[in-house]
This record gives sequence, structure tokens and C-alpha cells, in this order.
Amino acid sequence: MEKVVVLGWGYIGLPTSIILADADYDVTGVDINL
Repeated sequence: MEKVVVLGWGYIGLPTSIILADADYDVTGVDINL
């Protein structure tokens, strides 16, 4: 399983994280405002 870090969970980051997780990536999300 590949690992991916998504910086910013705004308009683009959160949907991208969901798509990557559905594609069997190990996703870590980081956002300064969470």
C-alpha cells in the first residue's frame, strides 16, 4: 500500500483524499485549521 500525504483539506484536498483512500492508498491529511 502506497502512502500519501495531502496538505490542506479544503475544496480540493478532502475529495482528493477520499478518492485516493478508495484507490487503496494510505492517506494522511494535514490542515492548519482543523
